[in-house]
Amino acid sequence: MSEATLIGIDLAKRVFQLHGACDDGSVVFRKKLSRPQLIAFVSRHPRCVIAMEACATAHGWGREFEKLGHEVRLIPPIYVKPFVKRQKNDAADAEAIVEAATRPTMRFVALKSEAQQARAMLFRTRQMFVGQRTQLINALRGHLAEHGLVAARGPAHFKRLADAIEDDDPALLQDVRELGRMYLEQIEGLNARIADIDGKVKSAAKEDGLARRAQTMPGVGPVTALAIETFAPDLATFRRGRDFAAWLGLVPKQHSTGGKQRLGKTSKMGQRDIRTLLVSGAMAVLQAVERFDTPNNGWLKRLLTRKPRMVAAIALANKMARGLWAMMTKQEDYRNPAAMMA
Repeated sequence: MSEATLIGIDLAKRVFQLHGACDDGSVVFRKKLSRPQLIAFVSRHPRCVIAMEACATAHGWGREFEKLGHEVRLIPPIYVKPFVKRQKNDAADAEAIVEAATRPTMRFVALKSEAQQARAMLFRTRQMFVGQRTQLINALRGHLAEHGLVAARGPAHFKRLADAIEDDDPALLQDVRELGRMYLEQIEGLNARIADIDGKVKSAAKEDGLARRAQTMPGVGPVTALAIETFAPDLATFRRGRDFAAWLGLVPKQHSTGGKQRLGKTSKMGQRDIRTLLVSGAMAVLQAVERFDTPNNGWLKRLLTRKPRMVAAIALANKMARGLWAMMTKQEDYRNPAAMMA
């Protein structure tokens, strides 16, 4: 029996489906293995290409397979779906992964290192704590509104609720104040944890050279710079800046046919974290332009007169993404237009 040169693995928690194929695409084997059996089988198999869908555990498995001398290819699940034949099951998914991996124009996901995944956990943990804090604030606002104490939305107006609880407002019952203090203790604990994580993010951004270079661009802070280093692959893998902007989902969605271009809303089909941070940074730049009338921003001023602010922010975020690609690939800091004209 000929050896498989390409193995597709449908990942799971306990049972893994393998599909082995030769260079001509013929099937060599179909196996169902447990977690301990998978490593043992791959370690005995001659060097080959191992393809998997890019999911939560794919990067850890990919690093283990690379240590055993195999070549790893990770494919976005949306690119594997068209190759699934009729009924969906583990065997069909593994075969579809092999079919997708053999396509000459297929796009693969870069394998993440342990350090990148550790930084990603830092971002995800911060997001979880921020969400829990928002949940607690909203719950406390809703409870106190039932007792006649109403405050506007947002953390800036939360102080009114906290002061009413701490000052023993006679309009609130004692039980309500005691339960409110429980909410305040939980919120203060989350504030401390979020501040601690923010400190770790800032220190990590200072130590990373690429993150320091990215922060020279207006609208890019330590969180955005470290997110690009964490979630994005090597920017040199993109041929040009517009490819990086498209990967982030900062381009219009196309509905073109018959040679006629029809562009719709922003695709939002790329990396969500970086895209959100770039749009937030663009909004901060637009506010500075409107408030301080900064020079050499005629393009933004004209855009704001013609388009809504969010549309202008997305256009600026697209421009920022292209600029970041140029800065990283050319190893240059941001060039300030005002300093260049002086």
